[in-house]
Amino acid sequence: MAKKIKFHFNPDTLNYEPVVQSIATRTKQILLHLFSGISLGALFFFVFVSTFDSPEAKQLSLEKSRMQAQYKVLEKQLKNAQAVMSDLQERDNNLYRVIFEAEPIPAELRRATIANTNYYEQLLKMTNSELVSLTTKKMDEIRKQIYMQSKSFDELIKLTKNKNLMLESIPAIQPVMNKDLKRMASGYGWRIDPVYRSRRFHAGMDFAAPSGTDIFATGSGTVVASGWQQGYGNCVQVSHGYGYLTLYGHMSKIKVQKGQKVKRGQVIGLVGNTGKSTGPHLHYEVHLRGNVMDPRNFYYLDLSPADYDRMIQMSENSGQMMD
Repeated sequence: MAKKIKFHFNPDTLNYEPVVQSIATRTKQILLHLFSGISLGALFFFVFVSTFDSPEAKQLSLEKSRMQAQYKVLEKQLKNAQAVMSDLQERDNNLYRVIFEAEPIPAELRRATIANTNYYEQLLKMTNSELVSLTTKKMDEIRKQIYMQSKSFDELIKLTKNKNLMLESIPAIQPVMNKDLKRMASGYGWRIDPVYRSRRFHAGMDFAAPSGTDIFATGSGTVVASGWQQGYGNCVQVSHGYGYLTLYGHMSKIKVQKGQKVKRGQVIGLVGNTGKSTGPHLHYEVHLRGNVMDPRNFYYLDLSPADYDRMIQMSENSGQMMD
């Protein structure tokens, strides 16, 4: 296509003459067109980049979304794990350790403490730092709690292996047979002292029975005391292990010696009226880790439900003790 030639009217010559542009003018026009093209191209590029991501950016965005979703799933799983761990700790302290007469694990030992706090401070500098730091800390806490629970179960397994020995040792029968009882003279708790006529705490149970009636060890163990004891007269104490100790007072005759091993149901003495006593009876006490317990909670092997209810009524209706 032929290039168009521009003309202008020359008043001096009264003719139309072709317009001749200078090099500077032509250069300015070229630069102006070039700058306009570059500006327009840059504008289009900016709009395209802002609207449409590059393949690399799309991939990074997709990976970021996946990681955030995985973190949320992991956080949910950690919450479930913490709930399971809390349930295990609750059953461990309030069920398993109660069954095996084991001390509960102190709360401060169960509570996971993380010493290296600088590690979590470093995590706060990362992208999504709060989520990463919190998730990592929860994982460390659960890891330590699992270790503590594992050690607890190891201890319970050892106790389980000795279960039969423990069950034989724990006091679980009446020290005097029902057929030999005249009456339940006095129960555990506040009673009237027969000598001083004032209210005093009675730390055991009094079984009224004829002198010479057999007295049985209520659990297997070792005799730790055998002889005269102030207030109790002829008295025997048996250590059953696992924190249990039983005391048998006011005997007419002692049939075991200190250091002797005894079995549950073995005769260890005879009912009598020795010491501070107002009549033939057996004074019986149960101690657990140094604390006096109510003996009527330890007769579950040889009493029927009806006999147990009758024994409870007799012990509660007795207002005066015999020693």
